[in-house]
Amino acid sequence: MADGDGLGEAAVAAASPAPAPGPSLPLGWRERLRAGLAGTWASLWFVVGLGLLYSLRVPLRLCENLAAGTCSLISGLIFIFEYWYFHKHGMSFIEQVSVNHLRPLMGGTERSISESTSLSSNRESETTRQNLSECKVWRNPLNLFRGAEYRRFTWVTGKEPLTYYDMNLSAQDHQTFFTCDTDILHPSDTVMQKAWRERNPLARIKAAYQALELNNDCATAYILLAEEEATTIVDVERLFKQALKAGEMIYRRSQQCQHQSPQHEAQLRRDTNVLVYTKRRLAMCARKLGRIREAVKIMRDLMKEFPPLTMWNIHENLLESLLELQAYADVQAVLAKYDDISLPKSAAICYTAALLKTRTVSDKFSPETASRRGLSTAEINAVEAIHRAVEFNPHVPKYLLEMKSLILPPEHIQKRGDSEAVAYAFFHLQHWKRIEGALNLLQCTWEGTFRMIPYPLEKGHLFHPYPSCTETADRELLPTFHPVSVYPKKELPFFICFTAGLCSSTAMIALLTHQFPEIMSVFAKALLGLWGLQPEASAAFEEHTGCKVKALCSSSG
Repeated sequence: MADGDGLGEAAVAAASPAPAPGPSLPLGWRERLRAGLAGTWASLWFVVGLGLLYSLRVPLRLCENLAAGTCSLISGLIFIFEYWYFHKHGMSFIEQVSVNHLRPLMGGTERSISESTSLSSNRESETTRQNLSECKVWRNPLNLFRGAEYRRFTWVTGKEPLTYYDMNLSAQDHQTFFTCDTDILHPSDTVMQKAWRERNPLARIKAAYQALELNNDCATAYILLAEEEATTIVDVERLFKQALKAGEMIYRRSQQCQHQSPQHEAQLRRDTNVLVYTKRRLAMCARKLGRIREAVKIMRDLMKEFPPLTMWNIHENLLESLLELQAYADVQAVLAKYDDISLPKSAAICYTAALLKTRTVSDKFSPETASRRGLSTAEINAVEAIHRAVEFNPHVPKYLLEMKSLILPPEHIQKRGDSEAVAYAFFHLQHWKRIEGALNLLQCTWEGTFRMIPYPLEKGHLFHPYPSCTETADRELLPTFHPVSVYPKKELPFFICFTAGLCSSTAMIALLTHQFPEIMSVFAKALLGLWGLQPEASAAFEEHTGCKVKALCSSSG
């Protein structure tokens, strides 16, 4: 009935017109009771909780436990604060107080306020730049052929060596390099423009054959077939030679009418990309087939004829071929030109420079002899070159030292990342093995790099700070069956670990002594017996220790 009355009143109230604005109507006794109870409900629960704790204070021994737990609470708070301060500022709070405040009182030099302010501002600016930096993905200059190499890996292992993200980047590159606005004027180029956008490899190959039916001199169609349909390097080279013949003819035609309109300028740029790409891949075919001097000649001619096209990084292909020829003087000449402060670095440049300096001392290097007599000037230069290379890309040594298994390199790499390390080690491991003692010197010295880099690790020593987004990009570029290497994490300083362990152990001993006095007494007797103390001394030591612990905890409580 009460529910029925309430519903009836609600219906009447809903049907009646809304009251005019004015002073509110007085509440009924039910509403006033509910408002009063709502206000005192929290207070009532609080009073009940206090009464329950007071009544159970004797069975739970709350006073003793509170006195014993104060030490643990303080130690835990100190440990948590130290951990938070270290991760936020990169150093221990106790250590900072000791260095900045206690050391001057004991006769040390005190840092000025301006120096501390400038240091904190520099850290903040570096952190801001690090957060704003974006990782750029580069095309691998030594990428393999999809049909003749990547697909063979899939046939044998059943695993896909290329990720969808990597192949999608390649599709974007192909559309940028091999298409232009004038493709609509030529039916074969129109077909190829659609072919580069196809996701299915069979559909791309079919479109390439359709383009060749429309125009037998379609260079981009030959490029696509050489990359994806050919199953051997010999077939790849044959198709690229056909692409070169057609590409040279189209390139000469575009040169004659390059200044007529912006569309012709874009077409010349596209035809130049086709010609350079074809010659570079022909040089890589010659390198794979053992004609290394021919490959070197093609690469040198390309670098002379098209010097502005540095996006292809042909000098890295040249470095690898010259290392295979063991022409170390020519390698040094190439490094002198491209290992410049104004040019972007790469693992190939940094580690090749380290290899050349290591080559002069590695055959006679011995860790025992070096520790006994010290390092010579040539050995110091070699070690510094290794440290420089490891700071640029810290993932390479594990592959060169075969601490981690290699996989086929991706078509795109992230500089300073694991993908670049895989691409470098895949082709250059044999060059390090060829030089006697080079890997031994690398193994003895590469880990010392991380002791030179100040904390936090993202702060650089010779290069810009290590980008934090590198690991994310590598996980997109490398296949799922490959465990991605991450930037080595610096361990906590010994001072913080020792302080945390001492506080924790002291708090644990105090808590156990108050909770289980009999067991801890037996344990103390056994421990003193192991130390060789006399029973009388053990009893006196136990009584004195118990009094001290009780006094300490009661004062803390």
